[in-house]
Amino acid sequence: MLSKSVVAVSFVVIFLYGNFFIEVEGIGVNWGSQASHPLPPATVVRLLQANGIRKVKLFEADTKILGALSRSGIQVMVGIPNDLLAPIAASVAVAERWVSQNVSAHVSSNGVDIRYVAVGNEPFLKAFNGTFEDITLPALQNIQSALIKAGLATQVKVTVPLNADVYQSASNLPSDGDFRLEIRDLMISIVKFLSDNQAPFTINIYPFISLYNDPHFPVEFAFFDGTGDPIDDNGRVYDNVLDANYDTLVWSLQKNGFGNLSIIVGEVGWPTDGDKNANMQYARRYNQGFMNRQKVGRGTPMRPGPMDAYLFSLIDEDTKSIQPGNFERHWGMFYIDGQPKYQLSLGNANGLIPAKEVHHMAKKWCVLAPSANLQDPQLGPSVGYACDHADCTSLGYGSSCGNLNLAQNVSYAFNSYYQVSDQLESACKFPGGLSMITTRDPSFGSCQFKIMIKSDSSSGGEASGRMSLTRRSVAVLLLLSMCMYIVL
Repeated sequence: MLSKSVVAVSFVVIFLYGNFFIEVEGIGVNWGSQASHPLPPATVVRLLQANGIRKVKLFEADTKILGALSRSGIQVMVGIPNDLLAPIAASVAVAERWVSQNVSAHVSSNGVDIRYVAVGNEPFLKAFNGTFEDITLPALQNIQSALIKAGLATQVKVTVPLNADVYQSASNLPSDGDFRLEIRDLMISIVKFLSDNQAPFTINIYPFISLYNDPHFPVEFAFFDGTGDPIDDNGRVYDNVLDANYDTLVWSLQKNGFGNLSIIVGEVGWPTDGDKNANMQYARRYNQGFMNRQKVGRGTPMRPGPMDAYLFSLIDEDTKSIQPGNFERHWGMFYIDGQPKYQLSLGNANGLIPAKEVHHMAKKWCVLAPSANLQDPQLGPSVGYACDHADCTSLGYGSSCGNLNLAQNVSYAFNSYYQVSDQLESACKFPGGLSMITTRDPSFGSCQFKIMIKSDSSSGGEASGRMSLTRRSVAVLLLLSMCMYIVL
């Protein structure tokens, strides 16, 4: 267990960018890069520094991002994507090459403070149907061997970010927790390997997902200031799902002889759009509640003291897969242009500080032409094409743009495609004169018709090709809603 000296929150007072900060122990952020127009890495690093964030978790070893983190004072967890697990598991030489190119080179030459290598990302999700079960541990072992050979094993630790579905409790009491039966032996082998190498167990915990998957889940139990009925587990009282989930893991480790293994919460947060429960109010309530706990050093009944955690996430990612849900593109505390979505104190009394020197494209939007016929047979396919190549996830039920009328729905789809295509004139020429360019902002209520930022990745018409084909489901839903409007 942690000593009282470690449990206490240590406050480091610094002055940065003219702002007064109290850094909160153990807090980092996830920095994802699945965006059509990502901010320049140097801009993001300055954003991290301006907000007093001293730890970052990356999902892959992007050379430009790692270069920007050089001598930044920011600790780094660098990830290995699941699709690289098989070759790394099959060959120590491949693992050594990966470590040489993505860890050693940056640590020695560029002064990047890499502390962890995350081997895979939630590889044991039930949705993967066991695809990565036989290769995750061998990949973990080979990366560890490569770090030892490189002389970095003391400085850089291995870990595997796992989803909370790797353990369970039949009674829903944390004390009944244990690893999922079908992967229990594998989990114990991984945990032993981590323990033997003084490496942490990394877990991703999402109360929002509990609410999303179960309409009967008690909403207030998802938050830290809720008024729902607490759980009493033999005198240990739980008033929120994060604590209960975390301690279910603690019990799972303890029952199998690893009660002192360190734990990192690799992802924790709340999305702002794409679902009826994904909104600014809930996101701020959850994230600020979590930060308030960290500031006062509150942990869980089984593990007192602030958590070592990474908020998910820093910036929205508009090309991320939406297979889990439309909310996947809206986890950021910042929009894709680096502007804060809501007021959140990470230690700065003034709230989040926006990214600086970000340049937007012209104030132009592509909308449905006034002369367009809503019965035009080309309307549906045009909207489908636009949403298939852009982000229409805000149009779903309960989302920020879920209350638009038919014409506004079409305009939103057209504009999304126009912006992701770098405002090319040809990107607003839908067949039959359906569309037109306007300088009048068509935003309506909570629904913002965005203007794209200028980015290093801006490449004219090719930009739309980067968008994930999983948008087709959004387009289908939108077309169905259009049909309902037409019938009515």
